[in-house]
Amino acid sequence: DVVGIFCLVSLAAALDFKYHHAEELEAYLKGIHAAYPSLTHLHSIGRSVEGRDLWVLVLGRFPTHHKIGIPEFKYVANMHGDETVGREILLHLIDFLVTSYRRDPVITRLLNNTRIHIMPTMNPDGFEATKVPDCYYTRGRYNKNGEDLNRNFPDAFENNNASIQPETQAVMNWIKNETFVLSANLHGGALVASYTFDNGNSVTGSLKGYSRSPDDDVFIHLAKTYSFNHASMYKGTGCDNRQTFPGGITNGYSWYQLEGGMQDYNYVWGQCFEITLELSCCKYPPVEQLEKFWRDNKVALIEYIKQVHLGVKGQVTDKNGNPVPNAIVEAKGRPHICPYRTNEHGEYFLLLLPGTYVINATVPGFKSMLETVEIPDTTGNFSALKLDFSFSGVPSRSRAASCPKTPLYQEFERASAAVKPTLHILVLMTAMLVIFK
Repeated sequence: DVVGIFCLVSLAAALDFKYHHAEELEAYLKGIHAAYPSLTHLHSIGRSVEGRDLWVLVLGRFPTHHKIGIPEFKYVANMHGDETVGREILLHLIDFLVTSYRRDPVITRLLNNTRIHIMPTMNPDGFEATKVPDCYYTRGRYNKNGEDLNRNFPDAFENNNASIQPETQAVMNWIKNETFVLSANLHGGALVASYTFDNGNSVTGSLKGYSRSPDDDVFIHLAKTYSFNHASMYKGTGCDNRQTFPGGITNGYSWYQLEGGMQDYNYVWGQCFEITLELSCCKYPPVEQLEKFWRDNKVALIEYIKQVHLGVKGQVTDKNGNPVPNAIVEAKGRPHICPYRTNEHGEYFLLLLPGTYVINATVPGFKSMLETVEIPDTTGNFSALKLDFSFSGVPSRSRAASCPKTPLYQEFERASAAVKPTLHILVLMTAMLVIFK
């Protein structure tokens, strides 16, 4: 009815700086979708242990489905139920995006060229269970089963034997069903941008106290993009005198080792670059501080989304112009432990900093195609450099074996234990060929 719609629209218009509990959060998201039906898509990706919906609001010119050439981006907050700042600033980000569309040229271009997924809470049960807000740790950190969701994902380095929780499984399915390119998860309890890897072994440099991914340069750039656009994160003072983070960033492993983390899972199994944003020294700050947290993070949140347009993207097709799914497309010299493959549309997205690269497209039964490209800084154009590959024949439509969920890096460590460090990379490549043959 008209009155109902009017109430929803006026509700969407007035977003206060306060904590929104489950019913209010749901009402707000439904109100936004009712007010902006062509710009938003609201859906639940699953349910928590106690049966609460895990809501995701999608924003963009084509919110309901993936469009070829348009990259997918996501923000996830409140996976630790007692870390609450991210939950609220994502609601304000939604408000800012929908009200700026068609008014602000930058936001308009961003939404026309990016599909943005926002999940304000991954752990609604933990948030509701936190009855007494506290700056420090409370039981609300965990889900209803007492599990830490950021220790609950498959791990590339060791068997964490976690019993996968409904919230974790929902996010794993979501990652599998979308072509996410870039992501961040929002936490509290520190002030720093932390990046992959969170876990490690000798193959990734853990003996030197730093666990380096093949895309370390890109991750440092992503973390700095957030930190240097934040009101104070870049100062690196952390939250007490004992902890300093130069430039406001840290390698996850250098800070502290954890297994089963979400950002490593995104990178290894989701082909998605994710960083972890610690946004507040106090986990559950007083409500009167929320407006300042929004102001401090607003520019950084937008600048970070723009980075989804870094690097190179394109389509792999056969001689008839049909898409080739599961083709491996990677930049030479940075192989991923689970090779990055094209999606069902034959699309690939590789985040790379400006520079010269050789891009290698591989389809079983055909000679690899190599293209040397000069990648400019493309974030201002809201589109990565486009590079398509067309194979001369028609590859057989075999389903690619999905990357095993076992601790992949253990194999490399065993293989390289007896080898000099200079040969590590050679062993890494050989082991990779063996695993994926």
